Amino acid sequence: MRNYNFLSFILLGITIASCGDKIKRENSIFTIDNSKFKEKYQPQDAIELGILNPNAKAVDSVIYYVNDTKIGSKKGLDKLTFELKDQKLGYQYLKALVYFEGENSEATARIELVSNVQPKLLNFIIVNKYPHDTASFTEGLEFYKDTLYESTGQKGASYFRKYDYKTGKVFKQVNLDSKYFGEGITFVNDKMYQLTWQEKTGFIYNAKTLKLEKTFTYDKDIEGWGMTNDGKYIYQTDKTEKIWKMDPNTQKMIGYINVYSGDSKIKAINELEWINGKIYTNVWQKDAIAVVNPISGAVEGILDMSDLKKFIKNTNADVLNGIAYNPKTKTIFVTGKYWDTLFEITVSE
Repeated sequence: MRNYNFLSFILLGITIASCGDKIKRENSIFTIDNSKFKEKYQPQDAIELGILNPNAKAVDSVIYYVNDTKIGSKKGLDKLTFELKDQKLGYQYLKALVYFEGENSEATARIELVSNVQPKLLNFIIVNKYPHDTASFTEGLEFYKDTLYESTGQKGASYFRKYDYKTGKVFKQVNLDSKYFGEGITFVNDKMYQLTWQEKTGFIYNAKTLKLEKTFTYDKDIEGWGMTNDGKYIYQTDKTEKIWKMDPNTQKMIGYINVYSGDSKIKAINELEWINGKIYTNVWQKDAIAVVNPISGAVEGILDMSDLKKFIKNTNADVLNGIAYNPKTKTIFVTGKYWDTLFEITVSE
């Protein structure tokens, strides 16, 4: 195992998939020929698709699909080669629709596409330390017009606030109804969006007044964790390896990526921040931040934050959570649940 994979295992909580999960067979007439399939594929690979015909049926043609998208067809039992370079990381669901003797039948299988990127090991320097409210169960952290906003969790104690991060002075605080467990926040198009944990409910506020303008229900059966945006779309997490992409105008999910470090998926990615075209995300219960390519889902950098713990005096301090980028200072702010300190850092290779 390479050193960076070992570090990924320790810092990011890598989940190793079982080899037995690779192929799923569902058809008794035909099966997709998996005799030459690899355990894991990378984006530069290609896969040869064909079917097994144990009953010697007279096959007219076969149409092949990957993730329900048609990729081509072949006459008879001819094989089809498919390049994986444009597929998102994660499981690829293969289907062969076989036409034979006036009938048709499906055969299915599954392969896993993993990252071919070696994550860079990143360093950080603490620029400043500021006071942080030890009663804040931090879930989201984001700058909007040079002011820091923070959202917190716990039912009956969830709120978001805008405040002076240098002094801790609160400018305004909005408390959530006690039935909600507050989660991540993000600002886009002069609106503030907020998630709740298991209530499948989101809120949209006027960014200037912080007045609630709309309540919406998630259009997927997922939990709400972290949020960020690229100026047009919102990205959010759900406790799995997925980062969902949402249209803020409709609150509908329009896609997702799966986060992989090397050949392993990263579960429980949490708070998000968009920084210079990349997504920075902390991993729940891990003292690490991963830098993720928002197109492919590949982890491109790993930031070990464990040294921050030695500066925390509060004995009730919980996990690292909260990443905010200040475009004015070009520095990153990080903290954690019940931490007594907000750290301003710079990051380099």
